[in-house]
Amino acid sequence: MASTRLTAESREQALAALDASREATGELDVLVVGGGVTGAGIALDAVTRGLSTAVVEAQDWASGTSSRSSKLVHGGLRYLQMLDFHLVHEALTERDLLLKELAPHLVRPVPFLYPLEHRVWERAYVGAGIALYDTLAAIAPGRRAMPIHRHLTRRAIARKFPDLAHDAAIGAVQYWDASVDDARLVATLVRTAASYGAHAASRTQVVELTKSATGAVNGAVVVDLETGREITVRARHVVNATGVWTEDTEALAGDQGGLHVLASKGIHIVVPRERIKGQVGLILQTEKSVLFIIPWSRYWIIGTTDTPWNLDPVHPVATATDIDYVLDHANAVLAHPLSRDDVIGTYAGLRPLLQPGTKEGTSSAKVSREHTVASPAPGLTVIAGGKLTTYRVMAKDAIDFAIGSRASALPSITHRIPLLGAVGLQAVQRQARAWAQRYGWTPAMVDHLLHRYGSNLREIVELCEADASLARPLEHAPAYLRAEVHYGVSHEGALHLEDLLLHRTRLIYEVPDSGLAALPEIADVAGPLLGWDDAAREREIAAYTSIVEAERAAALESDDAAAEAARRRAADVAAMRPLRT
Repeated sequence: MASTRLTAESREQALAALDASREATGELDVLVVGGGVTGAGIALDAVTRGLSTAVVEAQDWASGTSSRSSKLVHGGLRYLQMLDFHLVHEALTERDLLLKELAPHLVRPVPFLYPLEHRVWERAYVGAGIALYDTLAAIAPGRRAMPIHRHLTRRAIARKFPDLAHDAAIGAVQYWDASVDDARLVATLVRTAASYGAHAASRTQVVELTKSATGAVNGAVVVDLETGREITVRARHVVNATGVWTEDTEALAGDQGGLHVLASKGIHIVVPRERIKGQVGLILQTEKSVLFIIPWSRYWIIGTTDTPWNLDPVHPVATATDIDYVLDHANAVLAHPLSRDDVIGTYAGLRPLLQPGTKEGTSSAKVSREHTVASPAPGLTVIAGGKLTTYRVMAKDAIDFAIGSRASALPSITHRIPLLGAVGLQAVQRQARAWAQRYGWTPAMVDHLLHRYGSNLREIVELCEADASLARPLEHAPAYLRAEVHYGVSHEGALHLEDLLLHRTRLIYEVPDSGLAALPEIADVAGPLLGWDDAAREREIAAYTSIVEAERAAALESDDAAAEAARRRAADVAAMRPLRT
C-alpha cells in the first residue's frame, strides 16, 4: 500500500502525477472532480479496482455539503411513507455495513424517540412503520447491527428525555440509527484511497474539460490555487461529483446535456449538552421538514430547514430567520425553552436536489429516487443526488457506468475494504488504557480520540512520544490535543488554519468564541509544519478571524441575500478561479 498520510508534500506529488498524465505512459484511468463524500468514495472505488486514479477538490476536503450535514447515517425512515422499500433497505444495509465492518470507529449507534400525540391510531401506525424499518435492517437471521425498536410510556420518556415537555407526547417509539462526523468520514475516505495509490490534491480547481478530436472528454485543465500554476491532465474517464456545482462543471465540456440540480439550504444550531436534559435524540415532524434534536459529542445538534438557495454555493449561511425557526420548533416540545444565548454555533449546508429527467442528449445509466448517473458527453460521467449514507453505492454506480463493459471484470470491492482506523480497532482500544495513564488523558478524551482516529490513535501516540508537549490539551479548546492539530497537517492534508478549525476539528461551532482564543496555539503547532514565517502566520490568523466575524454578522441578517453579502466580506485563502465554458 502507498502512504496513508496526506501532507503538503503528498499533494505536490499528486500534482506532479497530474502533470505527468500528458505522457503516453502516464494517462490516468479516472479523474474524479469533487472532494466531498461522493467524490472521495468514487476515488476509493476506482483505485481498489486497479484503476489509476486521481481526485481533485477546489477547496478543502469536505468543504461543501459533506461537512454541513445532520451528521446522521440513516436508512431514510421517511421513505417508508413513499413505500420505497428497496431504497430504505439499501440505505439500512449501508448504515450497518459502516457500523459493523467499514468504519466502526467513526459511525456510532444513536437511539431516537419518535414522540406520539395520539394514543391508539398513531402508536399503531408509527409502530408498524418502525417495525418494518427494523425488519428491512436485518442483515442476517439472528444477527443485527443495532437493537430493535421499543414502545415507551410517558413515564419512560421522562427517564430518557427529562426535558421533553409533559404535554408534548403521550408516549413514544424508540428506534435506532447512527451518527458520524461527516468531515472526518470524508478525510478518512480520501486517505484510504491514497493508501491504495490514488493521487489526491485539495485546493486544485478544474477550470476546463478538454476533448479529443472525436469530441470525447479526455481530461481537464486544473489550477493549483495555492500557486496559480495550471496543469493539463489526461484521463480516460472524468467523473463529475461536484454536488451543487454539478451543472457548472458539466458546462465545462461545452455540451448541452447533463443533469439538473437545484440547491436547498438546511441549517443547524449547536447547543451545549448540559443545556438539554436527555440521553437520546428526538425526531419531530414540522410543516416544512423534519426536525432532529441529535446528541453529538459534547453538544446537541438541532435542525434542519429546507429553503431554496440561488446565491453563491461556496458559503451558505444561517440567517436570524433560520435560527429562530429552528429554536421555535425545538421549544415547542422542550420543557425549558432555548434562547439565542444558548446557541454556541450554527452551520448551513446545501442539498443537491436532483431534478426529474436529464437534459436532451444525455444517456442515463441508473436513476433512483436518491441519485442518478449520466453521461452528457463521451468520456464524462456525472453523478448527482444521493445522501451521505449511500455514498458507497453511488461510487459503485458511477465507476460501473464510467468503465462500461469492463465493470464485470473489475467489480467493486469496497464493501470489503475497511477504512483507515478500522483494522485493529479492538486491540488499540485495549492499548489506550496504558496511553491514557501515561499522558493523563481522561476517559472522555480517550473516547474522543478512539472515535476520531480508531486504530490510527497509534499515530497520535507516536507524535506524543516524539514531542511530549503534543500530548497536552489545547489551553483554550481542551477537548482537543495539540497532537490533533499536528496530525491534521502531518497526516490529514490541512493547509490553512480554516482547514483545521472548520474540518479537522469543528471548533468553528463547538466553542462560543469559534476557536479564536485557541488560534495562536494552533498556529504555533501548525505553522512550522507548513513553513510559515511570522507574516504568513499573521495572515492565517487574520483570515480565520475574518471568517468568524463574517459568519457572526451573517447570522444577524434576516434574509439570505443580506447574510450571504455579509459572509463574502471574508476573503477566501485560495480564491476559486473563473471557469472556462
